[in-house]
Amino acid sequence: MPMQNDIIPLSNRAILTLSGPDRRKFLQTLITNDVEKISGAQAIYAALLTAQGKYLHDFFITEVGESLFLDCERARLPDLFRRLMMYRLRADIDIKDCTDKYNILASMGRISGGVTSCVDPRHAHMGFRTIMAAPENISTCQTMVPYDRLRLSLGLPDGSRDIEVDRTLILEANMAELNGVDFDKGCYVGQEVTARMKYRANLKKRLLPVRIDGPLPDPGTDIINDAGRKIGRIRSGLDNMAMGYFRLAHMEFDQPYTCGEATVTPIRPDWYPPPEQKR
Repeated sequence: MPMQNDIIPLSNRAILTLSGPDRRKFLQTLITNDVEKISGAQAIYAALLTAQGKYLHDFFITEVGESLFLDCERARLPDLFRRLMMYRLRADIDIKDCTDKYNILASMGRISGGVTSCVDPRHAHMGFRTIMAAPENISTCQTMVPYDRLRLSLGLPDGSRDIEVDRTLILEANMAELNGVDFDKGCYVGQEVTARMKYRANLKKRLLPVRIDGPLPDPGTDIINDAGRKIGRIRSGLDNMAMGYFRLAHMEFDQPYTCGEATVTPIRPDWYPPPEQKR
């Protein structure tokens, strides 16, 4: 297992808190997952979309006391904060950037002493995500490399490194298979497009893990088939693993394709739906 017994600091993550009596009702009308699933022991994975169903932000949400904690991308926190404030209107909530008050850690086992420590809701093999009060930091590793290796091996996207903002539909980013969408919760921003894609089964593109043979291509490098046709683009990667964004009609699992000076081979992840359920 790539992370083994390490405690990994997720230095590219940040914390927003939402407090106030309307915090759950406010998020319920905005995000792709059901906030009623959240508890002190259970986190959810969810996204904020455009009205056209395109990806804007994804995050993890846990509850601590009377506050919801959003574990989000550090570099894009200002944009997420701005959008939430735009939607707040008269809702009785307080939204705060609390990044300097907490560290976010990844580990295979639950960490005691944290503000909250929950199973990563995307995949059982991703272990736990823990929010720890700063400046306390019990990391045993100073790099995110083991975490990246694990999530790439499982075919999990890492926010906007893999999911293109205002371009990618979240079902293309596999958020349904990774427990990030609740199709029974009711309306939210972008819900109509997302539901239509699911029930019409017309998904044409997907993010998928790939094995790299050769130098790791830069993100955005085209993936080309034997006929010289562009069938996708590479996204984030590390060593001999990466994520690729593919046109499904023109790719096959375990079939090598050209990407820059390397060969990339798409791998079927364990969460990928069988043919009769494929969207």
